[in-house]
Amino acid sequence: MTDLRADIGEQQPEAAFGDYVQLLKPRVMSLVVFTALVGLLVAPSGLHPVEALASIIFIALGAGASGALNMWWDADIDRVMRRTARRPVPAGRVAPREAMALGLGLSLIAVLMLGLAANWLAAGLLAFTIFFYAVIYTMWLKRLTPQNIVIGGAAGAFPPMIGWVVATGHVGIEALLMFALIFIWTPPHFWALALFVKTDYAKARVPMLTVTHGHRATRVQILAYTLALVPVAIAAGFTSIGGPVYLALALVLNAVFVAGALRLWRRTEETAQLDGYRAEKRFFRFSLIYLFAHFAAFLIEATPWASALAGRFGFWGA
Repeated sequence: MTDLRADIGEQQPEAAFGDYVQLLKPRVMSLVVFTALVGLLVAPSGLHPVEALASIIFIALGAGASGALNMWWDADIDRVMRRTARRPVPAGRVAPREAMALGLGLSLIAVLMLGLAANWLAAGLLAFTIFFYAVIYTMWLKRLTPQNIVIGGAAGAFPPMIGWVVATGHVGIEALLMFALIFIWTPPHFWALALFVKTDYAKARVPMLTVTHGHRATRVQILAYTLALVPVAIAAGFTSIGGPVYLALALVLNAVFVAGALRLWRRTEETAQLDGYRAEKRFFRFSLIYLFAHFAAFLIEATPWASALAGRFGFWGA
């Protein structure tokens, strides 16, 4: 595998700046930054804006470091999958050793600087998140078990907790609920994607649930995790980061999400193939809106007018 990666890096011309940016997985980084920022802003603290900005930058660097390490290690399977074949390492525009060096270097900078800018508990959580994504998920779970995305989803769930710890110096129930919201949301989100890119995972020999257990079992699991997600999402509305605005939005979003999961559960593979997996793609796209809207609602509840509204109605989270 090492020789293969070395060969990949020597076949193509020198990389452009955009290739190194792509190594950091900017779309994933944007979600990390957003959820970490929400965790930081809704926390009960008086963090200086400069400290807050610096902390978010270092969390973003940590997310980018994880992405680079993931692309370095997964170059062999990325080459096989149609949706990842043009990534910088499998396409040969960036040498594998460069991606690894970039990932390790940014990891070190991000963790050390977050510790200095905020606190060492937040830095420790960031270090663990990078390790969990790069080693536990990428190097181990991804190729070992169909539960890869279930356990590995913890890596994407840590950012709001890190943001909260940056602001408060400790982990609270609110941080745990934000973590749980992303953690339980991750399987139905990615399994919906896997339903319509099954051949990619099969070709790459990645034991995604759709490959090992089939589409019927995957649809059942999507429904099960979606139903498990509902009480977590609603419970967050009754904490200090929730309120009437969040709760009203969460009720609507979860009703739509459950309805979508039920629709997928009822579908047969023949029906899905006939319409080009339209419902699966729609569920996948809505899952992104679902997560963004919940965290946007947390931000709304942190505004003075929302707090006043919650207090007026005697809401628990006020």
